[in-house]
Order: sequence, then structure tokens, then C-alpha cells
Amino acid sequence: MIIDIHTHLGRVTREDIPVTAEELIENMDKWEIEKAVVLPLDATPEGSTFWFTTEQVLEVYRRYPDRIIPFCKLDPRQIDNSMKTDFSWILQEYKDKGCRGVGEITANLYIDDPMGMNLFAQCGEANMPVLFHLVDRIGAQYGLVDNIYLPRLERILRELPETTFIGHAMSFWAEISTDVTEETRGGYPKGLIKSPGRLQELLRKYDNLYGDLSAGSGFNAITRDPEYGYKFLEEFQDKLLFGTDFCHHNQEVPIVDYIKSVLNDGKISRTTYEKITHINAEKLLKMK
Repeated sequence: MIIDIHTHLGRVTREDIPVTAEELIENMDKWEIEKAVVLPLDATPEGSTFWFTTEQVLEVYRRYPDRIIPFCKLDPRQIDNSMKTDFSWILQEYKDKGCRGVGEITANLYIDDPMGMNLFAQCGEANMPVLFHLVDRIGAQYGLVDNIYLPRLERILRELPETTFIGHAMSFWAEISTDVTEETRGGYPKGLIKSPGRLQELLRKYDNLYGDLSAGSGFNAITRDPEYGYKFLEEFQDKLLFGTDFCHHNQEVPIVDYIKSVLNDGKISRTTYEKITHINAEKLLKMK
């Protein structure tokens, strides 16, 4: 069984052919993925050009309840643009309709901005994990922001222990190695991982942090140094979640073949494979 923690539907760019629910399901069947989290693309000016709302995700969920896991999308600035906004009612409404988490959070704010902290605290109270996209600077196209070595992420992990965070994107995964720099942390660093980075320190220290292996960022992190990648998957088998970030028509997702091959080649244990591909997600999203 495989659960994909990160997919999208609709049209991301002007040139895109929209990804339909039917295309997603067809690919899930091809890739032997039983269930997929669908993340909305809305509620932030830094998000997709063409929105696919929480309500649309819930409609797809109603059509495919055995295959789709809906998340809801909120922006820390919405409703009142205030650090005191009450999100509890909308979180509960979406939860009652089937949403299992919140994200992908893409607002271009510092990750520990008071408005973000307010939203994240209420997500914890609602027992809904938060999946965030992390970038290197204010002024990026989209994504929450941290400084090098992730001091702001550590702050929210420490101050919001009841909220579970799922990290994603370049400036999260670049921190897998101590050789990360201001120039490389916004992209896809290459080369051997000679010394584990800040990311591993946070994964070890904080029970409320998980890693989303999807997209080029997650895949690059675990394959740039293949031998270290196997060790990383084994060590953090309880903190990692399989994902594709499927969001484009006819998109290639190499992590599907990779995760199966490292199991079949004996690079990771069956237990590790099962945890990363579905057990961790089932636990986190309270599916069992």
C-alpha cells in the first residue's frame, strides 16, 4: 500500500493542461498508489495562477472517497489580516467535511510571523497537521520563509508542540547537509553529504516535525548522495512521508520507481518502506 502525501489538481501555469481527478486516479493506479492527499491551490496571492479551492477538493473527495484524502488551504492573513484571527470555526467546518490536514501553506511570510503562529496554534488545537512550502527569502514567488539553518522553524516547533508540521520544498531539504549556503539553499544542492545538516538535528529533536519527500527537492535530498540517502531513510523511517507533488499533465515522478527499487535492492528494510509509504501517513492523518 502507498499513500501519496502531496498532489494537486487543476492548472498551475498559463501553459498547463489542467490535471483532472480522472488523470490523478489513472496515474495512482499505474503507480500502485492506493490513496492520495489532494492539496488545494488557493487563498493566497503567492499561490497558483489558477485556483483549485478546498471546496473543489472536497467535491473530488465525495466522488472518490476511497482514493482521495482532502486537505484544506488557509492563509494566515485571511479573514482579518490579524495575529488574533479566529480560525477555529473554519477548521472545524472543513474537518467535519472530511479534511485531514491544512496546506500547502504558501504565504510569503516568515514562518514564525505572528499571524502564522496564530493559525498554526489553532491547527494544533484542531488536531490537523500543517504542510508547508519553505523558501529562502521574502519576495520569492511563494512559500514561507526561514533563515539559513532553520532558526525560525525551530522556534515554531518548540513553541507549538501540539501542532504537527510537514516540511516541504527547497529551503527545507537543502538543510540535509552542513554545506548548505545562502546561494544553494533556494535550489537543489548537489554532491556528497559529508556531514548531516540542521534538518536531521530538528527531526531528531522534535516529535512534531515530519518530512515530505515529494517534488524535486525531496527527491534530490535523498539521491544526491545515494549511500547516505539509504541511511537517512532508515534513520528517519518514523518521520518521513512518501509524496510525488503531482501537479502537471503527464508529469514524471521518479520517486515512485526509486522507493520501490531501494526496497527490492535491499537498500532499505521492509519496515522502513512500509512506514514511509503508508504507516506514518495513516498515523499522522488518523486514518486507523
